Parts: sequence; C-alpha cells; structure tokens
Amino acid sequence: MIYHVTTSKEWASAKEKGFFEAPSLHSEGFIHMSTINQVEGVLSRYYKNIPDLVLLHVEESALIAELKYELSPSMNQEFPHIFGPINLNAVVKVEPV
Repeated sequence: MIYHVTTSKEWASAKEKGFFEAPSLHSEGFIHMSTINQVEGVLSRYYKNIPDLVLLHVEESALIAELKYELSPSMNQEFPHIFGPINLNAVVKVEPV
C-alpha cells in the first residue's frame, strides 16, 4: 500500500473525471506518493495549515500507470512515484487527515 495526500476538492474532481492526477504529474512527470512511514513527515513538511486534506490509500498491484521507487536526495530516502494518472479502482480507502 502506498499513500498520497490531497484535498477533498481535488479528490471530488478525480471522481468526476474517473482518475486522479496531481499537479506534479504535469510539472514533474509523476505523482508523489509515500509509504506509511513517510506520510507523517510529508504532512509536516508540505501540508501544514492546509485544511480539508484526505489521505488516499492506493493498492500498488491495482495501478495501471508505472510505479517506481526513486531516491529523494534531500531526504536520502526512496519514495514511490506514479508515472501517470491513478486509476480510481486502485484507491481502496480515502481517509480524512
């Protein structure tokens, strides 16, 4: 299982479109994901004081787009990245943050 933090509004938009795309997919070529042990750090570094967040629980084996674990030099950790939109059936749970 891998995870992605987004807003309720972005998740609602994804449900209307039939797939989820984060802005980073267009600007960087992939969607930033996290392991369960990385979620708390991601929340504290990038999402402080942002209201109405949800955590997408994504089943790796259900993904259509390519998934790679890549090194983040600034964190010296490998993070999962999805190189395409997330198909909605891969999102098995949406949890309020």
